[in-house]
Amino acid sequence: MKVLISDNISKSCLEHLRGHGLDAANEPGLSHEQLAEQIPLYHGLIVRSATKVTRDILAAGKNLRVVGRAGTGVDNIDVAAATASGIAVLNARGANAISAAEHTFALMISLARRIPAAHASISSGKWERAIFAGTELFGKKIGIVGLGQIGKEVAVRAAAFGMRVTGHDPFLDATQFAAAGVAQLGIDAMLAQCDFMTFHSPLNAETRHMISHREFEIANKKLHVINVARGGIIDEAALYDALRQGRIAGAALDVFETEPPDASRFAGLPNVVMTPHLGASTAEAQERIAVSIADGVADYLLHRRAANVVNPEVLSAGSVKT
Repeated sequence: MKVLISDNISKSCLEHLRGHGLDAANEPGLSHEQLAEQIPLYHGLIVRSATKVTRDILAAGKNLRVVGRAGTGVDNIDVAAATASGIAVLNARGANAISAAEHTFALMISLARRIPAAHASISSGKWERAIFAGTELFGKKIGIVGLGQIGKEVAVRAAAFGMRVTGHDPFLDATQFAAAGVAQLGIDAMLAQCDFMTFHSPLNAETRHMISHREFEIANKKLHVINVARGGIIDEAALYDALRQGRIAGAALDVFETEPPDASRFAGLPNVVMTPHLGASTAEAQERIAVSIADGVADYLLHRRAANVVNPEVLSAGSVKT
């Protein structure tokens, strides 16, 4: 069994694949055409976010049985085409939960206390205490959209800060909200009531632009939005208008609709904090992700087990590729 790693992933991924007895190769930076030429040789493919696993790549993978995403989101993989071809898609959900939750709070605090602007000011030789008055997190209402592992970690930390924690997740029932210590609230109610709103949902047809012009029109003016999930969840044009017109208080963005983004859209706004998709960029998270996806791909190829399969329907009789 042969597995190709086509993005920059911790060397533990390669080591664990080989430890399972698989013939693994690490070739990051392949062009789309080069990947299409090489993929027929492989039974497994592991990617991060740079490689786009399109319909034609999947079609070229005559021996391909599994695609592993070293991370959570699979929007760079044509999951429907993979399913139609009997190819399992796996991810490493949960492996980056701590890092993503911590980065959410790093952005939230930076936004609330205006830390980047204050740093830039003092670095330029100024001492402008009066203009950088911020706001506390204590006692504020936070709305968490998506209560998977990352969202739940954010909820724990929000409670520790003394925030009033609310959440929205269409896949959880009232009992699960209660167990997480989160009050259930709808999106519109969050927009109208919350001081902070964070997003931890996958990007798909249902979540793309879930926050757009209509939503910002009903938002309260003290709202700060923080996105460490996927850029397309928030309509960036609508967000820019809302920030520029003072309809919300601020935004912190780790992800963008197009990456790298046209940062100039938000660069001149004083109530915006941005980072270049760093949610999972810690040594600890990258190590956990590398090991998790390597073990998952190996388990699938060798034993047809798939704990983190994204398209479980491919496992049904007659669908799986052998």
